[in-house]
Amino acid sequence: MRTLRIAAAVEAASLTLLLLNLFTVHTGAISSLGGLVHGTAYLTVIVAVFLTPAPARSGTKGRAFIPGIGGLLALRVLGSSHSPPQPTD
Repeated sequence: MRTLRIAAAVEAASLTLLLLNLFTVHTGAISSLGGLVHGTAYLTVIVAVFLTPAPARSGTKGRAFIPGIGGLLALRVLGSSHSPPQPTD
């Protein structure tokens, strides 16, 4: 789960950096390095979601394929399925 958290954050941050670069200075070095980092984080998110041992709700694996925010969405679903039950009054 830790790997998924890190990869999801890197994926979202690298996509943000790539989009900022695209709409501002469009430096080739940032595009080359940022694209490599984003692609690696994207694949890491997909693999980490598929290797998660806990039974996940339906749609978690599909959410991992959404570029940029898929890891964060999958974490949200996996986090809610791992949270302890709330006591009732």
